[in-house]
Amino acid sequence: MNQYYLMSQLPSLDGLTDASPLPITENRFLELCEQLLPKKMLVALKGINLVPQKSTTPTGYRFIDKWNDYERDLRLALGKVRAEKLGKTFEDNDSFISTELIQIARFAVENENPLEAEVFLNGYRARFLEDLRPTDPFCEDAVFYYALKLKIMARIKLFDSEKGVLAYQDIYNSIMSKDKQEA
Repeated sequence: MNQYYLMSQLPSLDGLTDASPLPITENRFLELCEQLLPKKMLVALKGINLVPQKSTTPTGYRFIDKWNDYERDLRLALGKVRAEKLGKTFEDNDSFISTELIQIARFAVENENPLEAEVFLNGYRARFLEDLRPTDPFCEDAVFYYALKLKIMARIKLFDSEKGVLAYQDIYNSIMSKDKQEA
């Protein structure tokens, strides 16, 4: 019930550009949630992560479970496509990955610029999240939607193209030198 009060005092995340500062931090958002939400909902909210667990244990909230399933499947698709590209086997035969997610993963993996690939993937994440957006802006799902949107936006703000290129080159070089050593 207190999510009504919570949601009415949160700043809007709509219409912000990548260059706009976030109107609230994740820490401040969680502080407000701790004051106003019931314990069960707060535990679920604190468990929301942009990298879901590999297991598909239900959270008790359909909204979070849908997000986790989508993100898990996207990451599995990326893993499968990356493994194929390197000529390696992908060890996850238990999951069905949609053709759409495989295509998204292929496009991202084939992109030469890692920053552009991340921007592309985050665009798909944001569109999926918008598809989940509840029509009632004061329901429990609206709180979860807000938390995920804030996390995605905060993650995007962390990108630095120069540091990213250097990190990517280091990782790529270490993989290639490891493959040469194995040969």
